[in-house]
Amino acid sequence: VNVEEWLSGKIAAKMSTTENIAFINGDGVDKPRGVLTYPAGATNPGEIEQINSGSAGALTADGLRSLFYALKTPYIHNARWIMGRSTIESIAKLKDGGGEYLWSPGLKEGEPRMLLGHPIDRMEDMPSVAANALPVAFGDWKQAYTIVDRAGVRVLRDPYSSKPFVLFYTTKRVGGDVTNFEAMVIQKIAA
Repeated sequence: VNVEEWLSGKIAAKMSTTENIAFINGDGVDKPRGVLTYPAGATNPGEIEQINSGSAGALTADGLRSLFYALKTPYIHNARWIMGRSTIESIAKLKDGGGEYLWSPGLKEGEPRMLLGHPIDRMEDMPSVAANALPVAFGDWKQAYTIVDRAGVRVLRDPYSSKPFVLFYTTKRVGGDVTNFEAMVIQKIAA
């Protein structure tokens, strides 16, 4: 058994989970800065526009449409939704006045879930729907957020420091930050 290769695979999976959390909520100190850590606004650099959902405790169809139309035209073509599983469920449960569901995801295998003509990417690190939460983001992520990743996990084998044991030190370098604040908008659960 190649212990270094096995360990590298296990650690890469754990680091991937940690990175995903940081891309959403990271504070930028020894980790990427997350998209949800910026102040609300649309006029000053370093602010991300937040669109109220129209309800103090829920998503609304009108709020999602307002979010969709708040994204500036140059970014709409490549825009994608990001949200958690419970938020997708909340959207799927939205009904019209006659009790009919407003939206249902595709049922065919391999068919992407689409909302207002744009794909949904499931990000479990996005918050759930709750008062003052930011559960949905919409934007052109290639323009909005940049990830700098040094490829691979580095494993250093140390057979000398703790005999008869072998120590393994692992490192991975990654960074991320919003690089275009106009290329995304966020839904805030608020009236």
